Amino acid sequence: MTAYLLERAWVDGAMCDDVLVEVEDGVFTAVTPVTPDGQFPRLTGVATPVKRGNHRSTGDSATPIPGLTLPGFTNTHSHAFHRALRGRVQVGQGSFWTWRDRMYEVANRLDPDTYFDLARATFAEMVAAGYTSVSEFHYVHHQPDGTPYDDPNALGHAVVAAAAEAGIRLRLIDTCYLAGGIGQPLGPLQRRFDDGDADRWAARVADIEHDRVGGAIHSVRAVPRDQLATVAKATQGRQLHIHVSEQPAENEACLAAYGMTPVRLLAEAGALGPETTAVHATHLTADDVGLLAETDTEVSFCPTTERDLGDGIGPARALHDAGVRLSLGSDSQAIIDPFDEMRALEGHERLASIRRGRFTADQLLGFGAGRIAVGEPADLVTIDPESPRTAGSGADQHTAVYAAAPADVRRVMVDGRVVFEGDHPQVGADLGRAIGRLWTTTGK
Repeated sequence: MTAYLLERAWVDGAMCDDVLVEVEDGVFTAVTPVTPDGQFPRLTGVATPVKRGNHRSTGDSATPIPGLTLPGFTNTHSHAFHRALRGRVQVGQGSFWTWRDRMYEVANRLDPDTYFDLARATFAEMVAAGYTSVSEFHYVHHQPDGTPYDDPNALGHAVVAAAAEAGIRLRLIDTCYLAGGIGQPLGPLQRRFDDGDADRWAARVADIEHDRVGGAIHSVRAVPRDQLATVAKATQGRQLHIHVSEQPAENEACLAAYGMTPVRLLAEAGALGPETTAVHATHLTADDVGLLAETDTEVSFCPTTERDLGDGIGPARALHDAGVRLSLGSDSQAIIDPFDEMRALEGHERLASIRRGRFTADQLLGFGAGRIAVGEPADLVTIDPESPRTAGSGADQHTAVYAAAPADVRRVMVDGRVVFEGDHPQVGADLGRAIGRLWTTTGK
């Protein structure tokens, strides 16, 4: 057992001074606010279970952690290799579809070695920004001509190894990607995504050597209607992620081909439910919102990507009011900043509604971060409350949501192990090397 005394921490919606946490086997076994007399009473209004123990004083028994400590941030949607596009695709005019052409170019430069280097550096940037877990939406499976590697999961295993070295907890969301559009064959730059059909996709995924593997329907554009139920069935009991209604053109094509929206089509296939995460969900009908709520499907918003690609503003408030669980992802890595994702979600809502205060700081933290609570993973992020950005802002949840940035992160713990401490220069050097190496390759 290891104990830490958090100078100031956000615990289940309350900002507390002097919180003693105990960690064993990577999870919190006690979360106890400390009073000035050295006692450990349960904090009024905090739902976290508290183990009283036989403590006499914190003394030398706990390692002090100064600063403002938050639960680790959860990244529910990521494409690690998109990090190589930052600064290269934001210039000039275009659309999601022209951006996608550049993304395919990068995808076809990857091999297991360059993917490992790029993913490791990208995950390290996430850790340094405060992310402690990531769901990696992985669809680059084979060689550029579609031929499997000797290890059919070579690229997936590269991502798994990269996350382990970076110190982030990974859920590999292996993605079924079979078509170039509704009723369209895959294009030349999409061949390495293809397993042939959903059954062969499922068979390959079953051989991945990792204990946290989920599945994905890339989109209703990329998986034919008659294959959707196969993917849903293959992922029963595991997480299933799906790009949903990111672009109006996707909805229009789905309505033209099937006479229903993507959400309704997925519901028909049995692909919605408590283990499903609909990513983006930007262009929804009222019926779509109702279906997501009825099936207890989560929605992952990626606001910094959605604004970068010009996707539009999703109905976050309407979904939340309907009872839909919301979370946040970094998606295309246009920026890796969990604080900005929270601010962007609120800011987009303000722009769309012409009203302020659409979500509280506690709600936004709840979408982006985990919990400091007994039985939860021992993930902690400590920020500097006196930086040029945070000084004078109150050192509370409002500081985290409305003032902080990755540059303020001073310490990150994942599963009770410190994985980042100090400053960020090495992260930048590793990213520069990995991205430079990728762009000088010709693709294989």
